[in-house]
Amino acid sequence: MKTVAEINKSGSFDRHRGPVTCAVGVPETDLVVTSGYDGAVGIFDLGTGRVELLGYHDHLANRVIVSPNGTRAASSSSDFNIHVWDLGNRKLERVLRGHADDVEDFAFVDDHTGVSVSRDWRILVWNLDTGAITRVIEGHEKDVLSVVHDDGRIYTSGDDMTLRVWDLASGRQLQVWGPFENETDTCAIDPIHGRAVLGDDDGFVRVFDIQSGESVAAIEAHASGIKKVATCPITGDILSAAYDQKIEIWDASTLERKLTLENVASKWERSINWAPDGSRLLAGTFDGTVVAWDVESGRRLGEFGRTGPGNICLNDVAARGEGELAIVADDGIVRRARLTPSGGEWGAEAEPASGRVLANAVVFDEARQRVLAGAHDHRLHIYDDRDGELRHVQETALGEGPINCLRVSHHEGFAGDVFAACYSGAIVRVGTDGEARSSIRLHEGAVKALALHPTETLGVSCGADQILVAWDFEGNLVERFLGHMAIIDDVDIDPTGELVATVSRDFTLKVYGLHDGKLRHSVSIGRRSPKAVCFADPRTVVVTNYWGSLLRVDLDTDSLTQRQIAKNGISGIARSGEDLIAVSYDGSAYRVRASDLEVVAQLSAMTQRLQPSPLF
Repeated sequence: MKTVAEINKSGSFDRHRGPVTCAVGVPETDLVVTSGYDGAVGIFDLGTGRVELLGYHDHLANRVIVSPNGTRAASSSSDFNIHVWDLGNRKLERVLRGHADDVEDFAFVDDHTGVSVSRDWRILVWNLDTGAITRVIEGHEKDVLSVVHDDGRIYTSGDDMTLRVWDLASGRQLQVWGPFENETDTCAIDPIHGRAVLGDDDGFVRVFDIQSGESVAAIEAHASGIKKVATCPITGDILSAAYDQKIEIWDASTLERKLTLENVASKWERSINWAPDGSRLLAGTFDGTVVAWDVESGRRLGEFGRTGPGNICLNDVAARGEGELAIVADDGIVRRARLTPSGGEWGAEAEPASGRVLANAVVFDEARQRVLAGAHDHRLHIYDDRDGELRHVQETALGEGPINCLRVSHHEGFAGDVFAACYSGAIVRVGTDGEARSSIRLHEGAVKALALHPTETLGVSCGADQILVAWDFEGNLVERFLGHMAIIDDVDIDPTGELVATVSRDFTLKVYGLHDGKLRHSVSIGRRSPKAVCFADPRTVVVTNYWGSLLRVDLDTDSLTQRQIAKNGISGIARSGEDLIAVSYDGSAYRVRASDLEVVAQLSAMTQRLQPSPLF
């Protein structure tokens, strides 16, 4: 395994330094164009193994698409822009500016026209020759995440749980399917059979007749949320990829399961696409590489780009004492570190016995000298943390989707129990023996985060369903907090146990009384997506966002102070003595003075960008 120092010194673009969000083939070539959370757009040559950097966005690159003739690519980004790339000259041709929030997807209509969708709820039609917006289409009631075009029609889906059809020429809405009971992240078109295909967060693939609007089938395809559907350009066969770690192919004629792809633990479900000739399936990984499968056998053909651990995009941090840290990252390795005002150093590291998988959650169990981590493959991992060493001792498959947050109870009768916030909507309580004891089901969608009261047997959780609730450790609903109008990303309880703070995609920080449920504060935090929240003290709340900034809110005055400290989103934050520890997707941990947000010490695991960005 490469050391942190060796990874940090690497200066070539031999893979993405962040998860690959999309991998799409160029017709009649072995080239694959990629987008990544490092903001990069790259080209992988599956024939020669060469990897090239086309360039960077100012923020996360969410998706890339190649034009039907293979001459251009268009990448959609959380910098609110679309970049159009000339693949022949390997140059940026044009920047399309007009969205007011993250751009999630794009479709080429022809050489002169494109369509994009965004978290600003809008669909924009573009003149690709001039960069002008020719039409603004409104009608979705929440974030729009997916778009495809076929035969003069635009198909879109998103967080309002619908699949909609629009006339390209007029912008008129032609058809609405739904709303369904879950978010609809992804859609596709099968023009061969005249069908629209929808991937649902309840695990169903829904198929509709384009002309009649009738439902053709609802395939119970997966045990967890579907993040990508795509249709084969040659046969119309349907691909579905979900958080149950499975990628399935469904026969276009019978709609029966045809094939399950060989599993690749590091794959990112949302990134997968058919090759233009239908012979291969292409996907990106959390390791920054590209994977290809054979569609006849389902076997993996190879992984391209520099392989192995190395993308140390930090996802969560736990802190104890005056600077002892446990950190998890996209590479699935748990790392110990020490970061004090005088400096920092990396310590022991370990990976699960079953292999590396992206980890999103980490927590200390100080009483038992353990570190616990939650992984993308639904597993809870327990590490012994003694004498400066980490040793993986146990894992438990919770089977409730990716684990988003972990907290350990120190309460009488529950001491050492772990509460896990899961994508399925469940909060699973795990005993000190590592076995699941019970589940709390108060959410209708993914549980994004939870917090435990310092003395009472109470917890608070928030989710993608806009639900914020308090519950007792037996699973009984205690309080429902109202007010947020979008996904709630994180929650914290103040050190006295009196207040609850939350941040949401409605761009507000809200603070409630825990025991009466009343809203005490609602503070606008600007039009940049928040990620985490932490009480620095009972009257001070600090919010992190995806743009590398910290926002300090004084609850006595509701005044806000902002400081950018990182070169990518700040994924997690925790108290450490009088200071705060913030970790970022840029590969760094920052020790921050809570009073003025000044960085007093920094510990870096990698350099993410090989070129400077105007934003950073």
